[in-house]
Amino acid sequence: MNQWDADIHITDALVCELIESQFPDLAGFRIRQIGEGWDNAVYQVGDRYTFRFPRRSFAVELLLTEGRLLPLLRDYITLPYPKPVFYGLESEAYPFPFLGYTYIPGTFPVGLTDEQRRLSAASLGSFLHKLHLFPVGTAREAGVSEDHRNLTDVTSRKMKMVDILSSLKPHLPREEHDAIQKYLDHRVTVDRITPQEVMLHGDLHFKNMLADERGQISGVIDWGDLNVGHPGCDLNIAYSFLGPAERQMFFEQYGEVDEETRLLARLIGVFIPMLLLAQAVQIQDAGVEEEARASIRRALSGD
Repeated sequence: MNQWDADIHITDALVCELIESQFPDLAGFRIRQIGEGWDNAVYQVGDRYTFRFPRRSFAVELLLTEGRLLPLLRDYITLPYPKPVFYGLESEAYPFPFLGYTYIPGTFPVGLTDEQRRLSAASLGSFLHKLHLFPVGTAREAGVSEDHRNLTDVTSRKMKMVDILSSLKPHLPREEHDAIQKYLDHRVTVDRITPQEVMLHGDLHFKNMLADERGQISGVIDWGDLNVGHPGCDLNIAYSFLGPAERQMFFEQYGEVDEETRLLARLIGVFIPMLLLAQAVQIQDAGVEEEARASIRRALSGD
């Protein structure tokens, strides 16, 4: 079985039935699918809302986390984000809860030039600086998990990356494969990172951001991995999305970090795009495949 396979098949007809039966005020709005991720199918409803429907049981708790936590974070998020508005319930027709949010316009930031990426360097740094100030105690009281993917265990992460790299070998140019291997062999020099605790988005990468027509980041989406953990996990975006020059602009806004944090940020900045690349290869998504490879190249660049 493909690891990306859904537990339940979501159709346009099912979505229309669920929305119209639970939210009759939305009956008659145009409903169309606009995306499908690892865990959720995404539909736009009219011009103002998007709905996310879990495809796998694993995604349900992530969705519930979003619905519970995002309202608490409103004063700590400086970029547009989807605000939960409609809380759908499980039913005979569909066994999972689902959520409707305010619609955030934009497209995935793929194929951007360095100049376009530079437009977002400072705002991304400010965004994470503010988010990471959210009180950890409040997050715990709201039931947020802690480092639920154990990302600070560098040895375990490195072993997973070696396995993924082996599976990707037929799909990577030799020089790109060898660059990743060299990085893992010679630049990942610690076994475990000293824990730090901040509020994390938890899954920040190019498929969880939106850009406007200029290529500037206009929104951050998919908050289901909110957790308390090491800031390096979110700071990966400074490596995977930004080149070395833009990275400096990012950290001028975010603030200085220690070398361990930079090491972890770069590691996750390589790891997440490797996962995205593996999925893109399996589902034959050439656009995501190319952007994932470019993300890895950026993450490996610079000091």
